[in-house]
Amino acid sequence: MNKYNGRGLLETIDWKLVICYLVLIIIGWVNIYASIHSSEPSSIFDPSCRSGKQFIWMTVSLGLAALVLFALNPRIYESLSVPIYLATLCLLVAVIFLGTEVKGSKSWFVFGPVSFQPAEISKIATSLMLATVMSQSGYRLSRARDFLITAAIILIPMAIIVAQSETGSALVYVGFVFMLYREGLSGWILFMIGMAITLFITTLTVSSYASVMILAVVITICNALFSGKFRQWLKIYLPAFILLGALPFLHDWLAGMTDNPGAFILKIQPLHILGGVAAVLLPVFAMRAFRSGKSFLWLSIGAFIVGVAFVFSVDFLFHDVLQEHQRKRIEVLLGLKDDPTGVGYNVNQSMIAIGSGGLTGKGFLKGTQTAYGFVPEQSTDFIFCTIGEEWGFLGTASVIILFVFLIWKIILDAEHCREAFTRIYGYCVASCIFMHLFINIGMTIGIMPVIGIPLPFISYGGSSLVTFTVMLFIFIALVKNEKKYF
Repeated sequence: MNKYNGRGLLETIDWKLVICYLVLIIIGWVNIYASIHSSEPSSIFDPSCRSGKQFIWMTVSLGLAALVLFALNPRIYESLSVPIYLATLCLLVAVIFLGTEVKGSKSWFVFGPVSFQPAEISKIATSLMLATVMSQSGYRLSRARDFLITAAIILIPMAIIVAQSETGSALVYVGFVFMLYREGLSGWILFMIGMAITLFITTLTVSSYASVMILAVVITICNALFSGKFRQWLKIYLPAFILLGALPFLHDWLAGMTDNPGAFILKIQPLHILGGVAAVLLPVFAMRAFRSGKSFLWLSIGAFIVGVAFVFSVDFLFHDVLQEHQRKRIEVLLGLKDDPTGVGYNVNQSMIAIGSGGLTGKGFLKGTQTAYGFVPEQSTDFIFCTIGEEWGFLGTASVIILFVFLIWKIILDAEHCREAFTRIYGYCVASCIFMHLFINIGMTIGIMPVIGIPLPFISYGGSSLVTFTVMLFIFIALVKNEKKYF
């Protein structure tokens, strides 16, 4: 490592990230005031209203940012990552028993006027722990032991957060897969996550039979491409899949043609036939895999069995794991239910607000949907629709561009860092911000279920603002420390 060359703050601090952060929190503060000014008429600085409270949290956050950036040695984060992670796990468990229930989720500690959510700070703790473990000499994500340790670091807090009925915060942890992909995770993992989402939605909206068929077709195509015998596999399996795909329609046609609904042929469901075909073919493929020693064929057999088990567990996951309000939101999103005045009300009003803003918006404090309180939670989860109504397409596009720039700059800085710890932590930060951005904006425009995810730096709330501020400025401090030497 080169000798410290005495570079000053102007050269070592990434001021573009700092400025982008300041612009975002100011945008959030102004739009929080816009979202509540009609119901809480007062000054934007009034501490009795949400905009005034947000200003206090902004001041606290800036103080913590300065502390992280100028007072603390960046080296302490790696050395303290284990105790921070363990302490956070204790808080996550404790809040289940000692916390206050808010909107069906027991995930908040409340101390008088101050409340905080351990699930928020767990993102920092998990990111630091991942960076520490994965930056160790000799670590290889492809090695089973290292992969299992890494998976446990992510899944343990995620499972505890799910136990708090805080599914939205738990979903953010899925974003760490982008960091893992950068560090060598196989693209097949991303593919399997996409398949799981597809099977989940297909099972809910179509049928289990359709999901199993999709799974079988995808696995067959993957084997055909992997073996280099795509045309041969196509000739053999395409007619079989067409026939199996037609079975539900043939069954329904026969049911309409007979006057005896109890006929034996109608008691044989298409899923029974598909199960019989699988029961015959799986041992055949297993024997072929054993004789040829092809590991991909073994993986395909395992993937099919796991996939089928997942398909038939969707009903349990949907009805017994998800909360009632979460089920209703997913049903409305997928078109299974039409509920414009119930759980779909927020989304409908949000889309109306954003659409009514047009190109340039109605103007600051002139949004009718905002002023008359048509959108619940407009200063928190649905703050983006306030921006859309009052600042229009140009305003929403500007906010998205700012976030894209922020994420891109974090990734760029992470790639330029020589220390693996800084790079991995930077990707964790970028992943968390991206997941919040994607889910929150997706909620407001109706392409994601409403699961209570704030928009980073913009939504009202002290826990979210402080967490993302500290998370971002730890990264800026780590980059600053590296820039001293080059």
